[in-house]
Amino acid sequence: MNNEPMMHFSNESDPTEALRAAFRRHASGVAVITTTDTDGNPVGFTATSMTSLGANPPLSTFNVARGASSWPAISAASYVAIHTLGARNLALAQRMAADHTLRFTPDDWSTGPKGVPILHEATAVLIGRVREIHFVESNAIVVVDILEGLLGEPDDSLLYSQRAYYTPGNKLE
Repeated sequence: MNNEPMMHFSNESDPTEALRAAFRRHASGVAVITTTDTDGNPVGFTATSMTSLGANPPLSTFNVARGASSWPAISAASYVAIHTLGARNLALAQRMAADHTLRFTPDDWSTGPKGVPILHEATAVLIGRVREIHFVESNAIVVVDILEGLLGEPDDSLLYSQRAYYTPGNKLE
């Protein structure tokens, strides 16, 4: 066994900072999750935590902070729409991560299957039924049964890393 020091690593003893720093170095795909609140208003947020849980049955997951402005609607939702985003959706990703009162404009969405808001320019949209919500500290993991999909125009991937958006090989901001 090689006992030489790992010279190319620096030690981060604070576990919170270690986690943040490690995930800043890990690129994630960008998605937007939408649903409606109890008054029928559209609610959504940008998520980099969305992933496929499995194909048989078709399941997906995403994470949300229970203090987020969208949490009350997500926690009560029966159905959600998971929008995958491409490079042309940079402005949408940024808007859906900003002030929650400015996330939806009248021309960029319509009501889709199961009454969920559908953003018109997404590369794909998965319509899902909320199966389970698991509480972990101040966060939640939402497990979704995929019911159907809407396929938009293909686009280069939109990635998030180091607190910025990229396409493979190109920094966008």
